[in-house]
Amino acid sequence: MNESHKRGRIGDLLFFNVTRAFAALTLILLIGIILSLTWSALPSIKAFGFGFLTSSEWNPPAERFGALVPMYGTLATSLIALVIALPISFGIALFLTELAPAWLRRPLGIAIELLAGIPSIVFGIWGLLVFAPIFGEHVQPWIAKTIGSLPVIGSLFSGPALGIGILAAGIILAIMIIPFITSVMRDVFELVPPMLKESCYGLGGTTWEVVWRVVLPYTRVGVIGGVMLGLGRALGETMAVTFVIGNASLLANFSLFMPGNSITSALANEFAEATPGLYTAALIELGLVLFVITFIVLTLSKLLLLSLEKQSGGKH
Repeated sequence: MNESHKRGRIGDLLFFNVTRAFAALTLILLIGIILSLTWSALPSIKAFGFGFLTSSEWNPPAERFGALVPMYGTLATSLIALVIALPISFGIALFLTELAPAWLRRPLGIAIELLAGIPSIVFGIWGLLVFAPIFGEHVQPWIAKTIGSLPVIGSLFSGPALGIGILAAGIILAIMIIPFITSVMRDVFELVPPMLKESCYGLGGTTWEVVWRVVLPYTRVGVIGGVMLGLGRALGETMAVTFVIGNASLLANFSLFMPGNSITSALANEFAEATPGLYTAALIELGLVLFVITFIVLTLSKLLLLSLEKQSGGKH
């Protein structure tokens, strides 16, 4: 008995140290990536300083580089994708868990999962060859006539209807992240105990009241996690954005109709032909900026979750 207890303690100690080593390895890899990116980007950091983040100039022959255009393209396309994908994903997940008949839930859920598995380059080719011509010929002129005439936000929807550009890239990204957000929302919605929903229905609650007062409060951590997963996919997407964003290093009065650039598309297009030295360092610094943006987004989402947990604890 003592020998068996001793072997159990040794096994527990071994398991604890192995799992701790894996956790430490994750932190070591994270720190190593940050240090390697910073070291490789050091010539660009020394040459341009903080002005690298505020300059819109990208002139490789003159070795003058600025990250403002790729940063704007990355944030704008990701925000557009999230604004479009979030309500659609919520609606699909709600339909699958609360409204869809039993015979439709499984095939529709499988279709959404298959959509998530389509390679991004396929979305890019489809966006360039199919979506962009239709979008530029029919949708962009309508948007310019309606929203483009508004006094404040109208400038965002001005310019020629080219089909490609920041808005087109944002819509393609939205189509790509909808399956991810929908799958997470559907899974967390299904974890809600049926007794809680039945109790709300028994008190006379409608389907919307059940979702708003029972399902969402119970699953908000998972819902926000799904949203952050989709946002992370949008921030890091490369090929689909490269095909439809236009790859132009200009702001054009921040118009969403005009071609632009993102950090990932700039890296994909220029890294292979970049000359060693300041050019390569500037591209690596773009990667470091994307890393920092992603880190800030994840930190803000974590702070939001902590705030929600404190509010929930205060109510109880």
